[in-house]
Amino acid sequence: MPLMFDPTLRETLCHRTNAYDPVLRAFEQRTGHGWHEPTPPHLGQGRLSVIIPAHNMSYCLPAVLDAIATQQTTARFEVIVVDDGSTDGTGDLAKQHPLRPAVVRIPRRCGAATARNVGVALAEGDTLVFADADMVLPPHALADVAARACDRMILIGFRHNIGYQADDAGRVLLPAGPADLAADHRVRWRAPAGQRLVYTGITLAHPVDGRPLDATDGLRQLGFARTYYDWDLPRMVVTALMAAPRDAVQEAGGFHPRFGEIGWGSEDTYLGAALIGLGLMVAPLRQLVGYHVNPPDEAGSWKAKLATWPATVAFYRHLLEQPPPNSKAGEFQRQAAVVLRDCEVTR
Repeated sequence: MPLMFDPTLRETLCHRTNAYDPVLRAFEQRTGHGWHEPTPPHLGQGRLSVIIPAHNMSYCLPAVLDAIATQQTTARFEVIVVDDGSTDGTGDLAKQHPLRPAVVRIPRRCGAATARNVGVALAEGDTLVFADADMVLPPHALADVAARACDRMILIGFRHNIGYQADDAGRVLLPAGPADLAADHRVRWRAPAGQRLVYTGITLAHPVDGRPLDATDGLRQLGFARTYYDWDLPRMVVTALMAAPRDAVQEAGGFHPRFGEIGWGSEDTYLGAALIGLGLMVAPLRQLVGYHVNPPDEAGSWKAKLATWPATVAFYRHLLEQPPPNSKAGEFQRQAAVVLRDCEVTR
């Protein structure tokens, strides 16, 4: 009798579609509203949990919380700021903000993956919205998510990176007008010839001025593990701004904490792969674009991050060769409880 082996996560992804049109059409027929249009406040229903990991983010966290406090939505939402061992008063700023978010203080830095897992463990909303502590949301963001959230979908927003500027009182200065969708690398992506790309390892024979979102028909063509140059469907899942059902995130085991020990990047890619492995699809919201504020030491910060990215990508590739994570909710809660025992939680 032949031996039977469980499929790997990589093999599982080869059998997962991203044909999300039935969900899109159902939303538009139910609401009379376009999938990619900013959402009126009254369409946002359900309950959201906004989870913000933060390590030494005092320079921009108040602006991020200001934007959440002025969201135009009738949906119920909670905000959980997880202070990941900050030394600059980030947690105190969150506690003092008029929004009054729940604040979790991890005494020693554990990394964004663990910080997000702590937020997930405490979340009460059916839909989790992951946002960076330097991501300033447009006013319709939570209405956009609340109106479209379902147990089959990962919803992704986009980011427009801007340099850090502040007024005399230290408040972040933002450009006038809405953020630009095309500023996100998943929308417009340039790559040089002759340079080995970290994510896939390919080397381009010619420079590319690519349009990943458009060229893949809004990511639909990235189903069944297809690729567009250096992009695949899991890599499109970026926790700077994305949403997913809470039950599915816990079922997949949340974010793998090992990524935070290795360095920067890939923990969101792995969660994306795990959720796709569970059968979820990834749908973009073109109207959901926020300003992503670069740190004051922009060059130094990116240099430090990119130095560790090859190692986190290698670990991600290792995990792709393991069985897909599922039925992990109990284990997830136990691991989060261990971290929470040392945390200060203010609600």
